[in-house]
Amino acid sequence: MTETIEIKKGLAGVTVDYTAVSKVNPETNSLLYRGYPVQELAATQPFEAVAYLLWYGELPTDEQLAEFVAEERANRTLDENVKQAIDLVPLDAHPMDVIRTAVSLAGASDPAAFDNSRESDLAKSKRLFAKLPAMVAYDQRRRRGQELVDPRADLDYSQNFLWMAFGEEPDPVVARAFNVSMILYAEHSFNASTFTARVITSTMADLYSAVVGAIGALKGPLHGGANEAVMHIFDEIGSAENVGPWLDTALAEKRKIMGFGHRVYKHGDSRVPTMKAALDTLVEHYDARELAALYDTLESEFVSRKGIYPNLDYPSGPSYNLMGFDTLTFTPLFVASRVTGWTAHIIEQAASNALIRPLSAYNGPDERHIDGYVPDAEATVDRPEEAAG
Repeated sequence: MTETIEIKKGLAGVTVDYTAVSKVNPETNSLLYRGYPVQELAATQPFEAVAYLLWYGELPTDEQLAEFVAEERANRTLDENVKQAIDLVPLDAHPMDVIRTAVSLAGASDPAAFDNSRESDLAKSKRLFAKLPAMVAYDQRRRRGQELVDPRADLDYSQNFLWMAFGEEPDPVVARAFNVSMILYAEHSFNASTFTARVITSTMADLYSAVVGAIGALKGPLHGGANEAVMHIFDEIGSAENVGPWLDTALAEKRKIMGFGHRVYKHGDSRVPTMKAALDTLVEHYDARELAALYDTLESEFVSRKGIYPNLDYPSGPSYNLMGFDTLTFTPLFVASRVTGWTAHIIEQAASNALIRPLSAYNGPDERHIDGYVPDAEATVDRPEEAAG
């Protein structure tokens, strides 16, 4: 009698492990980082404090935050060998390929790469957190024919990131919106890239290998690449009055409309209101009324037709666009944020490890044999000492 096996495609609905890093509270529909609603963190904390929370489990005291900030600012400079490697990557390569390569080289250059102790992995996590902004910013600048901008120790994380990207101090409105986006993107439980990082960690590979694998997973348009896809859609539509005809065609062609829907949230992504409020401040700051009209019209039309609500990528893409980032840089920005969540999970996985190795249900041909193959008789006869096994 053939056993019936239930296949969970995409591991949908499968609980594979415990985590203390984050969860979505079904009662409030809030994403919680170590128990704190992310919207409260975004409203009250700098990204540096949220990174500390994800790694250490508690928000820092003033003294702890000052020490953490000093360490981050001391490690911001782009290493020369990493800069040279970035320069070797073709300008027409996707920026995610650049960031993947840069992180891989950072790992290859770290003499402590294979020390998987908690203390060593925390130190590596903090260095990546500090250095990724320079990697992302420099790659965008070189594509524009611009020189590297050195970091400034007198600016906080978000201000300095924008300074290195654009070569000028950001307006507080822009820096604030950027800080919000970094916090909202930082962590989201066992998403595809985080699970990839945990699978790699479960083999006892090093932290850099796990982060590089996570970057590869994040590149896909069904995951991190969705914020890029949102702006490609906006560019394709052009203006608010084109939304209806464009959506008619897109739905008739059964196109996937990026920026809408989420497997975890059934009543709308809880991060969206916070990021939309940040977008609204940018719209006001840049007087971007046409973009706002397109945003609102597409959201209204799609929700009314399909009953599917925006996810975080929908307000984030236009926000990064208004800040001045190139569309292809949007997903590397996601990397700079999510590296905090990835590394928190890597450290958690390593602390209570079991090799992640799921089963599969085979549906290929039954056993068959090569015509004319004659097995080696000696190889098929059990030796006496092996026969009892």
